[in-house]
Amino acid sequence: MEIDCLCAGILFADYTCVPIPRMPEPGELIPTEGIQLALGGCAANAGLDLARLGVRVGVSGCVGDDAFGQFIIDTLRAGGVDVSGVHRVPGIGTASTMVINVKGQDRRFISTPGANTRFTVAHIPVDWVRQAKVFYVGGYLMMPGLETDEFVEVFRLARAAGAKTVLDVVLFGGEHYWETLTKILPQTDVFLPNDDEAARITGCTDPLQQAQRFRDAGAKTVVITQGNRGSLLVTDNLRLRAGTYPVEFVSGVGSGDAFDAGFIMGLLLGEDPAGCLRWGSALGASCVRAIGATEGVFTRSEAEAFMRQHSLPIEQI
Repeated sequence: MEIDCLCAGILFADYTCVPIPRMPEPGELIPTEGIQLALGGCAANAGLDLARLGVRVGVSGCVGDDAFGQFIIDTLRAGGVDVSGVHRVPGIGTASTMVINVKGQDRRFISTPGANTRFTVAHIPVDWVRQAKVFYVGGYLMMPGLETDEFVEVFRLARAAGAKTVLDVVLFGGEHYWETLTKILPQTDVFLPNDDEAARITGCTDPLQQAQRFRDAGAKTVVITQGNRGSLLVTDNLRLRAGTYPVEFVSGVGSGDAFDAGFIMGLLLGEDPAGCLRWGSALGASCVRAIGATEGVFTRSEAEAFMRQHSLPIEQI
């Protein structure tokens, strides 16, 4: 099918639990109300979230030739995503993560990158790059095959063809982050790190300073997400600080990817920066109501009704 958004990047199978009261001691068993296998990884999560919003979306990435890889493909396909850009790589396992949720604490991850380390520019369908209105890459810095001049050129060509380029990162070992990002950020329309990632990359603890560093490196618009503290957007002649929507928190898994999907929806609808923040914040809020990364995310009609009923605090700074 033709697509409006290309989501390229990391694909994971997550094994996650209903929040437990505390971490177990060595040798101790702590019961939980449920454990489930669920979709994970920035590109997979954002792609499925966008499909739930009614966007025509294609996902590109690599999985292993195993049961987890088949699970990812089947889940995306069942959600209305074009998976013809997902490649099965023999001889390596599919990326997977154990997500440990403890009540009142941020989630913990035990993860293996698997087939994501084999993903290269050659795996991204050229036709999708040419036709996409938004080209999103999620999990950058975990995929060495995309940390190349060739990929920078692909981003540049997509942008020249009229696409909005959107980039998010996952930090996975190494100290090369800044050097790598300074090559791709000049071809990036929207950069969406969280404040912890931004602090590690820039050495700055203040989100406004973080955003300005990324802007100085070439990114057109920078959005720093800050969990329950909201988000900060910096672009040409505009700085916005947004709060959060009121929802019951169950788990933060996938909330950043849902924010990305909502922000992209705003771009596709032609919203201004504040409107994109509302869409991102609404999708992110809907995600935290469930333990999985995508199961609680709004449909378009649900998101629109939610935003009519609730106001997002946004101030210009």
